[in-house]
Amino acid sequence: MNMQVDTLFEKGAGQLNEDFCLIDNNLFGVFDGATSLTERVYENGHTGGFLAARIASETFRQNNDSLVNLTQKANTAIAAAMAAREIDLDDKVELWSTSAAVVRLHHDFFEWVQIGDCLIMVIYQDGTHRILTENFDQDFETLQIWQKASATADNTILSALKDQIATVRRRMNISYGALNGENALSSFINSGTFDYQGIQHILIFTDGLFVPKKDPGDRDDFDLFSRLFQKGGLPHLKDIVRDIERSDVACREYPRFKPHDDIAAISLSF
Repeated sequence: MNMQVDTLFEKGAGQLNEDFCLIDNNLFGVFDGATSLTERVYENGHTGGFLAARIASETFRQNNDSLVNLTQKANTAIAAAMAAREIDLDDKVELWSTSAAVVRLHHDFFEWVQIGDCLIMVIYQDGTHRILTENFDQDFETLQIWQKASATADNTILSALKDQIATVRRRMNISYGALNGENALSSFINSGTFDYQGIQHILIFTDGLFVPKKDPGDRDDFDLFSRLFQKGGLPHLKDIVRDIERSDVACREYPRFKPHDDIAAISLSF
């Protein structure tokens, strides 16, 4: 199979990139470690989100089971790593967590698995596109509150809405999915197979590459996302996203949690 693989991996406004790209033979994935809501860091200054994303990616790298089973194994490995560090597994705010989207290629089709806000898009030869799962935006409520409060706020959203953000984090694997060691993850795993008929590109990406929007209640504009990619690939798409973010460093016009989010993305072009 003739295929071009391009990647994008860029740190956002934080101290380290909590996203991760995995490319290993026929396996391609991205992982988005969640920003910790506590000050605790671990070996080498790594955060829980960083470690969750790395543990998940290394579990998938084994590439020796179904993608759903590898998801479960990654979740178990995250739980074991937290238990070894005596983290309170009953407090969701303390839990390490990561989203994930992984694709495994075969001769005539590909398998995929997804959880959280990492997404997979296919773009067809006629320019149309499809997101393989419905994007559930667990943060829109918080961002709507921030949109109203930000005009008079003197601090960042992470400080001003700390309690609201913690409330949403406690909904993990209740209203939205995350790899965080909880068995309830199983209900939020999306997976399937897809043939290559008419496909020109497969995109796998974390939410740092989403085009910023002014109204948190609006659907993400993946029509625009697809057009930008088709015009100039991942670099062009990233440049547009970063330009918008630079125009609103205070995160008020385009409500979001940080001026620049981490990005991990992979494009497979046939």
